[in-house]
Amino acid sequence: MILAIFLGSLVILMAMGMPIAFALMLTGIALMVHLDFFDAQLVAQNMLSGADVYPLMAVPCFILAGELMNAGGISRRIINLASSMVGHIQGGLGYVAIAATLLLGCFSGSALADTAAVATLLIPMMRDNGYPVPRSAGLIAAGGVIAPIVPPSMPFIIFGVTTNTSISSLFMAGIVPALLRAAGLVFVWFMLARKMTVSLQPKSSWKQRRKALVDALWALILPVIIVGGMRGGLFTPTEAAAVAAVYALFVSLFIYREVKWRQVVQLLIAAARTTSTVMFLCAAALVSSYMVTLGDLPAQVTSFLGPVMEHPRLLMCVVMLLLLAIGTVMDLTPTILVMGPVLMPIMTAAGIDPTYFGVMFILVGTLGLIHPPVCTVLNVVCGVAKISLESATKGIWPFLLVETAFVFLFVSFPQVITQPMIWFHH
Repeated sequence: MILAIFLGSLVILMAMGMPIAFALMLTGIALMVHLDFFDAQLVAQNMLSGADVYPLMAVPCFILAGELMNAGGISRRIINLASSMVGHIQGGLGYVAIAATLLLGCFSGSALADTAAVATLLIPMMRDNGYPVPRSAGLIAAGGVIAPIVPPSMPFIIFGVTTNTSISSLFMAGIVPALLRAAGLVFVWFMLARKMTVSLQPKSSWKQRRKALVDALWALILPVIIVGGMRGGLFTPTEAAAVAAVYALFVSLFIYREVKWRQVVQLLIAAARTTSTVMFLCAAALVSSYMVTLGDLPAQVTSFLGPVMEHPRLLMCVVMLLLLAIGTVMDLTPTILVMGPVLMPIMTAAGIDPTYFGVMFILVGTLGLIHPPVCTVLNVVCGVAKISLESATKGIWPFLLVETAFVFLFVSFPQVITQPMIWFHH
């Protein structure tokens, strides 16, 4: 009955068009009423507790760092560097897009921000050089979802807080899957680009490449500081976020000088708006999460999954398919907040490593960002490229296919994630 009320309330409220934060809060209240446990003060206390979590301080800092990096000309320098290295080869601008989305993921950890930046700069260039626009848009969107699995990843922070999983372990465990996802896109693009008739970029001289590298060097140092600092035990993920924001402010104001002091206020306001949305979601989610725990919902779901509980890989397959289905109708952050607290106790009961499950959860969740009908990242690229969602969907399917294949590869061989995680983290 608890499961029926939880899912029924959430689905009905979302179908009515209610914002997901309010739907989560009201779902928690519905469970309270059913359990004869309603207390308005308890709702308020849980919302306050949901936002008052120390690791969540990383969210506004990383969002601010991302805003400063984009305004400070970081995106353009990263794309210039990638273009000078591989822009001249067949299908070169596609490889530039993959390299740029991977590198920019190391700055903001936000799929939307990175994809919008790359699409705005590269799609006009790709169109002018004869690249098929739907295929180019599909590639950039597929590359954009690398950002949530590269440190500093906001979905990892939210997942870590929601399920009480080590955020620094999640960060380290995401590095290899991100690199493999990028390699998969390179392979697919290589197969497709051979048949394209496009204009090639002029080959850069070594002097031009050196200049592009020096120009982008300040930007490239940041991921090294974040990952090296956490692996070396110099700071926590939350402290790393503060370091990233201060570093981004310093570089944008004093090194690249593309951000003026008067612009900083506008950037702070933009970061505050994004932060308020994420934090309100986290606050509202704790109301339903609290009632999910109190109503022992994980135990009910476990009884449904009873036949596969003794087979971890089969259980992972079932859960990944469930998350794929949920991702088609729900965005990534709400999926984490709703399903994380329900599924994590089941996974630990089945003996599955929490960090491994966290990486797999986000990997699958990101596919929903580029798979219709929700596909927020694909929609952003469609807006920039001025093409329909239907044509972009046709353009993205080879990349979506390879990213889905990697998910099931990681289910079959968990060591691909767990072994590098041990090395990076120790």
